[in-house]
Amino acid sequence: MATNAVDETEATKATTDEKAVDTTKSDEVPETEVPAAVDDAQTKEETPSGVGQGAAAVVSAALGVVSLTGSWIGTVASARQNLVGQLETAQNAGVAQQIQAVYGDAWQTTALWGGLFALIALVVGVVTLARPAFGTPGRIQAPWIKSVAWAGVALGVIGLFLAVLKYTGILLGLPSAS
Repeated sequence: MATNAVDETEATKATTDEKAVDTTKSDEVPETEVPAAVDDAQTKEETPSGVGQGAAAVVSAALGVVSLTGSWIGTVASARQNLVGQLETAQNAGVAQQIQAVYGDAWQTTALWGGLFALIALVVGVVTLARPAFGTPGRIQAPWIKSVAWAGVALGVIGLFLAVLKYTGILLGLPSAS
């Protein structure tokens, strides 16, 4: 039995030595894996992140809201047109002519600025939605970007429609002087 004990001890040592050899080999990194990791890092840096498209979608929606609520530029232009109308209206002008010169032209100026903001919102939204067709093939646009861009397009269309109605006098036209 003493020989069996010696054989078992030698077998255990041999198994332990093989495991030691195996663990040292598994710690080494094969050279083929390192360039692949570098290629992945370069690919991630080269592919666009979509931040620009997201920003354009938000800008489109914001411009659409501005077209509906009014802007500082539209307010200043309207006040200026009001002042010009007061200065250019003759004292002996009729009431209808005075109303048009003082209030009507200012209202139309506000409508023009609202329409301009709506048109810009519409164009930016459409370009944002169309951008993936001209970009990297297979790259999908994030759903939130599409949603916000569609909101910008919808607000732009509504704002443009209301601006046309305001400018033509169909929506909240001037009161008649007669």
